[in-house]
Amino acid sequence: MAERPIFVPERNAPGFVKEISFSIPWAPGFAPVQKKKNVKALHEAAALKGFSPLLEISTKSDEVAGQHLSAFHLRVQSEVGEIPLECAYQGSKVFERGGPFIDLYEAEPRAAKRDPRLHHSGHLIRFEFEGHKFPLQPTTVFYDWLYLRAIYPHRDWLKQRLISEESSYAGFTDIEFNPNKSLNCQARSCALFVALLHDDILEKALSSPEAFIKTMKEHMRPRIGKEEGNQLSL
Repeated sequence: MAERPIFVPERNAPGFVKEISFSIPWAPGFAPVQKKKNVKALHEAAALKGFSPLLEISTKSDEVAGQHLSAFHLRVQSEVGEIPLECAYQGSKVFERGGPFIDLYEAEPRAAKRDPRLHHSGHLIRFEFEGHKFPLQPTTVFYDWLYLRAIYPHRDWLKQRLISEESSYAGFTDIEFNPNKSLNCQARSCALFVALLHDDILEKALSSPEAFIKTMKEHMRPRIGKEEGNQLSL
């Protein structure tokens, strides 16, 4: 058995997203078929509590929208052009003894994540991206900013596929996300996007980094994670 969460857009929840965990039978292994079994088990457990349908946000999703919303495929517009979300996140880390390491913006995503400087520069103290500083609290604010900025240009397409009368989801999942090991989650970020879109404050919140940080601080209780002050993993 394993505990895995679903993320439900909720305007009155801290950070606009309600996180609900379910205990499910876990199919071990790395084969795609095993991952799909786990997605099915989580969605079935949530459906019994009234949360259906759900959209899996990952490369393991059966839905095209879920695959396209995977952070693995997303790129962020920057001053040097479009860069992989992973590279933007890792290269913007600022530590006690170094950073941001903006050369990682041009690296291969897996190489960026494994760069030794990220592990030998002391405690993480903030993020810096294009001259803007992002704090460690709220915990996922910088990752959320990157994710939302990456999908914002496709907001009309997403509105039709995520919250239209023909296609509306009760929540979102990412079967790879283990809350005991990571903080950032693409499914939570997607739920945040939908919540802001529902409340008609998406454009205002994304008008600037400062506006987004202010919006999230006003609506989110600090989430203290195991990795705070060290590494935040995707």
